[in-house]
Amino acid sequence: MDSLLTLCREAGYISGKMPATDDITNKWDSMSPSYIKDALHEINDYPSVALGWAMYVGMAVAHYWDTDWNIYGRHANLYEHLRDKRGFDYLDEVVRGEILGLTGEDFLKIEDLVRRCARHVQDKIRHEQIEPSSVTAFYAFARSVYVLYQIGAAVELQRCGYKMEKVG
Repeated sequence: MDSLLTLCREAGYISGKMPATDDITNKWDSMSPSYIKDALHEINDYPSVALGWAMYVGMAVAHYWDTDWNIYGRHANLYEHLRDKRGFDYLDEVVRGEILGLTGEDFLKIEDLVRRCARHVQDKIRHEQIEPSSVTAFYAFARSVYVLYQIGAAVELQRCGYKMEKVG
């Protein structure tokens, strides 16, 4: 995770301690089975998508947390809520355009950040030379999408103006 944080810090998306909330972190537990099931269908042909879309889910959940968690926090599975808007393939566009309201250069910059983070993780996994379709490969993938989800949430929390600072 440290190298991803460095990448995001150097790109100007996270400063200081990584912003996070228990609400957002804990929401992954209810979403991960369906996200991983959908993403595994993409892993062979589109590994960066299978990994990177978790960042978009994190961004969307953080946005929902900031705007109206009383409503969105009650959803049993926010990932399925997002996916069902236009399908897994268009999750990136749904989150950037419809949820975050990004346009123009901001739309493209977030796309570039997610692509860079996903490829970075993909390179790290390949470097480990894990046997494809093994139990170890599954756990490496599951852990990676969880980390990318957290990074995505941190990026959106930072964009919303949240900072983690020591009080007192």
